[in-house]
Amino acid sequence: MLAGLKRIAPWLALAVLIAVADQASKYAISASLRPGEVREITGFFNLVLAYNRGAAFSFLSDAGGWQRVLFIGIAAIAVAVIVTLLARHPGERLFCAGLALILGGALGNVWDRVALGHVLDFLDVHAFGWHFWAFNVADSAITAGAGLLILDGLRSAGTGQKP
Repeated sequence: MLAGLKRIAPWLALAVLIAVADQASKYAISASLRPGEVREITGFFNLVLAYNRGAAFSFLSDAGGWQRVLFIGIAAIAVAVIVTLLARHPGERLFCAGLALILGGALGNVWDRVALGHVLDFLDVHAFGWHFWAFNVADSAITAGAGLLILDGLRSAGTGQKP
């Protein structure tokens, strides 16, 4: 078991680094902005302090509170599945990098849900009067990780190496 943990330690360290960066960025934003305050950075990018009680794209944000426990439970299951996959495939660098990014993002957002009851979002991208949903470093890591998993799957499909 110790040898297995040693093999996935770099991936776990990457996940922890992502979670710490996410929490540090959220701390910095919450210390400098009030809820709903917008700070324009460029013509297409703002910083805004928003609280999301829902999931991606504010899904279920107005559900009344039960969703917090659901999303914490889903995150706990995801963490267990990801650590298991890392342990089974420690040498597959692209696959594990994707999993580590997703794990780090999940840890960053679940920390918010447990400690605050909501996820703190602050990155606001907009164009032509339309604003994308606010997001954070954890969300960005999850998205990048999903992209790496897709790339890994496409690459593997081309070589026929993975089932």
